[in-house]
Amino acid sequence: MFKKYRRVILVMLFFAAFINYIDRAALSIAAPYISNEFHLTPADMGFIFSSFFVGYALFNFVGGYLADIFGPRKTFGIAMSFWSFFGGLTAFSFNFSSLYIVRVLFGLGEGPIGSANNKTINNWFPASERARAVGISTGGMSLGAALTGPIVGFMALHWGWKTPFVVIMLLGFVWTFFWLKYVSDRPRDNSHVSTAELQEIEQGQVITSEVSTKASLGYFLKQPTILATAAAFFASNYILYFFLTWFPSYLVMAHGLSIKDMALVSAIPWLIGFIGQVGGGFISDLVYKKTGNLMFSRKVVIVVCLLGSALGVSLGGLATSTVSAVLLMSLTIFCQYLTTSNYWAIIQDTVRGENVGGVGGFVHFLSNLAGIVGPALTGILVQSSGSFTSAFLLAGALAVVAALAVAFAVKPITD
Repeated sequence: MFKKYRRVILVMLFFAAFINYIDRAALSIAAPYISNEFHLTPADMGFIFSSFFVGYALFNFVGGYLADIFGPRKTFGIAMSFWSFFGGLTAFSFNFSSLYIVRVLFGLGEGPIGSANNKTINNWFPASERARAVGISTGGMSLGAALTGPIVGFMALHWGWKTPFVVIMLLGFVWTFFWLKYVSDRPRDNSHVSTAELQEIEQGQVITSEVSTKASLGYFLKQPTILATAAAFFASNYILYFFLTWFPSYLVMAHGLSIKDMALVSAIPWLIGFIGQVGGGFISDLVYKKTGNLMFSRKVVIVVCLLGSALGVSLGGLATSTVSAVLLMSLTIFCQYLTTSNYWAIIQDTVRGENVGGVGGFVHFLSNLAGIVGPALTGILVQSSGSFTSAFLLAGALAVVAALAVAFAVKPITD
């Protein structure tokens, strides 16, 4: 079935992202139950949603650095085991404080996923396939989030809100077993890789960075291209996490949907987002083949689609019906996910291979500060204003600023 073993690696990464987002999105589906049981206000739930990102953002950078030192195989395996355990422990929380602590630790375990995924793709794929490989591997996130509503909603309705967290924990442990058994850090170290495939991978891993080999990790972290990419990724994640954490509650609070209907309707934008997430990498690689300009192929997708996200989320804040709100958020998530693989591709295109994990982790850390700020700020805005409109408009404004930053500040890095 898989004549090229790197496709097996890609399938494993896809399912890691799939489990990652079922784990992560489960709380938003269970939120109405948890709010009632623990007597939490919207502001309280905003801080609970943000708690995950306190640990997650910190270990984005730490995880990327560890992936450079110990390799993505070991880093990824340990991270999946850790986050699966604490994801399951969510079911045993009993008040605001216990839930907050568990979610911080859960986020800490998930921190390395982005940079470890990026490092694995950097090691296993030629440059001409990297953007689409990132898009496919991370496509599991949006598909996982899409299925979370029906799956978690069904289990919560029939067996209580705690059940899905335990089931997802077991799923993570199963994935870890297969990852450690069949994956290696590099294709050269894997007996399943043919000589022809190994040659194809290694010949296609051209060093695109024009920076001398003496440049340190710190040198890359100070570059405007890296900082602008991080800023754009921040705005993109702000929209994503606003949607991931609050959209189900928004459907219940602002449009009066039942929890059963909410669980089904909230899946629609994620399914559209899945198409965007996979498609973004293919579009970028196609533009590269047509133009021969690697940087332009990444930037044009990011700028156009961030502006599309800004339009969708801003109008979504003014929507008066459930149908229009869902359609506009579907457009927003579709455009947002078209950009995702291209942030990682810019890092791989401009940074030397030995620094990809650390730089990727740093960018992921800065971008995921949006997860700390966004959900908490949304809860405060909703509680103080009594509506979601200002939160939607703020997300749109950030996307416009980010598009401008990429258009004017992202350039090839040279000495």
